[in-house]
Amino acid sequence: MVRLMLLLTAVAVVAAPAADAQRFRERLAERIAERAAARGAEAPAEGMVEHSFGTDPLQKLDFWAARDKAKPAPIVIFVHGGGWKRGDKRNATGAAKVTHFIEQGYAVASVNYRLVPAAKVEDQAADVASAFAWLRSNAAKLNIDPARMVLMGHSAGAHLVALVGTDPRYARAAGFALSDIRGVIPLDGAAYDVAAQIADGGKFMHDTYVQAFGSDPARQKALSPTLHAAGPNAPAFLILHVDRDDGKRQSEGLGAALRKAGTPAQVTRIEGRGLIGHAEINRKLGQADYPATPIVDAWLKRRF
Repeated sequence: MVRLMLLLTAVAVVAAPAADAQRFRERLAERIAERAAARGAEAPAEGMVEHSFGTDPLQKLDFWAARDKAKPAPIVIFVHGGGWKRGDKRNATGAAKVTHFIEQGYAVASVNYRLVPAAKVEDQAADVASAFAWLRSNAAKLNIDPARMVLMGHSAGAHLVALVGTDPRYARAAGFALSDIRGVIPLDGAAYDVAAQIADGGKFMHDTYVQAFGSDPARQKALSPTLHAAGPNAPAFLILHVDRDDGKRQSEGLGAALRKAGTPAQVTRIEGRGLIGHAEINRKLGQADYPATPIVDAWLKRRF
């Protein structure tokens, strides 16, 4: 199906005017990524409880308690992708990772946030911080350890967790400090330096970036985790990317900026190319034979 869609794209792009061809390429790229991510990605319903952390219908999270009730558990808090304008905590979380992290002895949360264009990226980062704060303030009731809370996000969610982990304004507004985040794991993001991504990231997703971040250089800078990485930052980062030029370039740039500020930041390439690899890092993380799984496991054990 993916190969057929790519073939149809090539035919349509040749025949279409430049502007229409660009919009067609972008829509098709999004459809391919969404379909690849959706296969087997539905988060497990067993043991899941939905909670609200705000008044908006999208300010909700799904929570899975750790199996061991004898002591407070570490928690992995996942933030979905979707180009800042779509996605959901249920169908973009990935069943494999939720099941795997529970088997590792962790609690898991999957966070929804308000979406562009009804909301701004600034609102989305505030939602991620608010969800973290809600979980932290309810730690005793949920039997989680407030000193062992990690943020993880994929694609647009990778950008959002990186932003919350580098710009202290979001944590401060939600009532916690960046040092309260035990670590941050961005999965194949590509907008850590927004202006550079818009300029160098190619035409495929250009309109999505402009819709999310606008054209004001000051706002693009304010929403760029790499440009906030001089500190303070969350205590440690594990930045994973697949084989796509913009994701690699952006991930390495964020890692270098964090390390320059004295923040430990591991940047690791995971096998998989282009949009399919981009979807697979979300869908397959947690599978025993997927290369990213042992890397994340080892890093979490060190942080927890």
